[in-house]
Amino acid sequence: MRAPRQPLFLARRTYRRRRLIDAARLLPLLGTLLAAFPILWPAGDDAGVLVAREGIYLFVVWFGLVVAAFLLSRGLAPVVAQDAEGEEDG
Repeated sequence: MRAPRQPLFLARRTYRRRRLIDAARLLPLLGTLLAAFPILWPAGDDAGVLVAREGIYLFVVWFGLVVAAFLLSRGLAPVVAQDAEGEEDG
């Protein structure tokens, strides 16, 4: 008779690191989708207001992507440093 299978356990640090890497990989796709979103906005009678609104929207998206990339890089910095140490030792 076989022993019951042990549940797969992922270390919390490894799991979080992988999710941060996944988020960093998806950030350019998110940025592309958010930047293309104004294309779907209906064209109004006053084109000047629409252009201003799109400009503000794109600036906010750009700023949000910069902040997200900064936070992801801070979260991944120990991982990169640890990998660099491992390469120097090996």
